[in-house]
Amino acid sequence: MNSISFDHTRFDAAIVDLDGTMVDTLGDFAVSLNHMLADLSLPPVAPAAIEKMVGKGSEHLIHSALAHVMSSNEGAVAGAGAEVLQARVQALFDRAWERYQHHYLAINGQHSAVYPGVVEGLKALRSRGLRLACLTNKPTSFAKPLLAAKGLDGFFEFAFGGDAFARKKPDPLPLLKTCEALGTVPARTLMIGDSSNDAKAARAAGCPVLLVTYGYNHGEPVRGVDADGFVDSLAELDRAAA
Repeated sequence: MNSISFDHTRFDAAIVDLDGTMVDTLGDFAVSLNHMLADLSLPPVAPAAIEKMVGKGSEHLIHSALAHVMSSNEGAVAGAGAEVLQARVQALFDRAWERYQHHYLAINGQHSAVYPGVVEGLKALRSRGLRLACLTNKPTSFAKPLLAAKGLDGFFEFAFGGDAFARKKPDPLPLLKTCEALGTVPARTLMIGDSSNDAKAARAAGCPVLLVTYGYNHGEPVRGVDADGFVDSLAELDRAAA
């Protein structure tokens, strides 16, 4: 851990991101998206490309995947300009969204794993009296079953998805609303995430922010993000506060 010295007395609560922070869900995304694309008679997308699309909600993920495969699908949109491509993506979006939800709910959690150190970190936060909420941009109907399937739901008083509020991270609104639910002020509520999305939302909301180094940061080096500290494992929270 660097920059931030984890003194639990500085905080009353913590808000924890899900994908890329607690659970490696890239496998779930890849299976669901590629089943969706097959249903639409489109070619698959590689997990390495998907990783850069994760973090801004399922709608953005689907839109990005469609644009990716359609822009590289020779013959389908060969030579098409950006406006033509976007129009074709939009025309397929509703069907794609329906198929994606169908496939994701069918396999939710089956191709994902809790990162090492997550349980230890959550236990450390709870043992020191911090109230916990999970805040993710993935739909609530995906997030809550995933937390339950991975045995993480018992750590959190609240679990809010990307559809819980009018706007998603990096807008500060979800963090502010989560603080309201927890009954805490932002300055004493630690945001724990894996990307610039989490950091920007935290900065705008007035929450201190800690980022893990192993998640999905849109293909950019996470240590280049404006954050108060970085950890290679959430287990470092336990060791730092011991």
